[in-house]
Amino acid sequence: MTDISLTGLGWSNTFRAQLTEDDTGSPARISAVARDRVTALTPEGPLGLVPGGMSTGEIAVGDWVLTDGARVLRVLERQTLIQRRAAGERAARQLIAANVDTLGIVTSCNADFNVARLERYLALAAASGCLPLVILTKADLASDPRDYARRAERLSPLVSAIALDARDPGAAELLQPWCRAGQTLALVGSSGVGKTTLTNTLTGRHDATRGIREDDARGRHTTTARALLPMVSGGWLIDTPGMRELGLTEAAEGIGEVFSDIAALAAACRFSDCAHETEPGCAVTAAIAAGELDPERLKRWRKLLREDARSTETIAEARARGKAFARHVAAVTKDHRRRKGDV
Repeated sequence: MTDISLTGLGWSNTFRAQLTEDDTGSPARISAVARDRVTALTPEGPLGLVPGGMSTGEIAVGDWVLTDGARVLRVLERQTLIQRRAAGERAARQLIAANVDTLGIVTSCNADFNVARLERYLALAAASGCLPLVILTKADLASDPRDYARRAERLSPLVSAIALDARDPGAAELLQPWCRAGQTLALVGSSGVGKTTLTNTLTGRHDATRGIREDDARGRHTTTARALLPMVSGGWLIDTPGMRELGLTEAAEGIGEVFSDIAALAAACRFSDCAHETEPGCAVTAAIAAGELDPERLKRWRKLLREDARSTETIAEARARGKAFARHVAAVTKDHRRRKGDV
């Protein structure tokens, strides 16, 4: 049974050290985020809170907050933060989950297995500070599930991969090292790969699942919102809706970690500004010529770096515009009050 004490919820000295003499609130952990309210867990029970002085978009499932019992007073500094560029044309980031120990990247031993998508999720994990774990479902349907695990582990030295049948109660035992008391595991992946089935196995819940399409091994969304759930092993699980879009932002360091092989080659190039195309003394093109580096992997690395740079710059510009507009409104308001004689 999951421990609902502060320690059981994941509270540690790292968070305790952030408390000051001026803090009057009590710690609570965010378990769900709605449009105008959040739900938090405490040893005394769940609380419905309004986000005092902030929007719910600034709060993530898994956050530790201080509360007076009715409001969120402040969000404590996160140890890890999983975020992406918000879907659509709007230049904004979307918080996915906070204070996650392990990011479980769920794919399956069938047509859903996609190297480019896995590299994207791995960059997300590395940028967030989480330990990446590739969870390969539908192992019972594959002739050699271990082959899928080996292919995943070859993508980065950061990766551990495990193949399992999400319906098997033994899956909880296989994942035990990442699900112990006080630990938080978040699951991400496409719809139809078995996240809801795996969530049911790990938590003892019985949420409904949907079938997959035969043409591409994909399914429809079952999970519709993120939530912090207790696991039968004593840890905490954050399940997420299937992501049709996973735009990276502020992830350059994470991309560098996942593609550390290319970064190491680039450091050996004759010229520091080598574009790895036709320059003499390029270690990257030499590795491709020698069959030591897949040219498709180089293309995927470049694509992720370009996307992250554009997204990060766009969001930074939007933030700057927002701050400038806020300063303009404050100046106009102050001038209006001065003219009225209020100041």
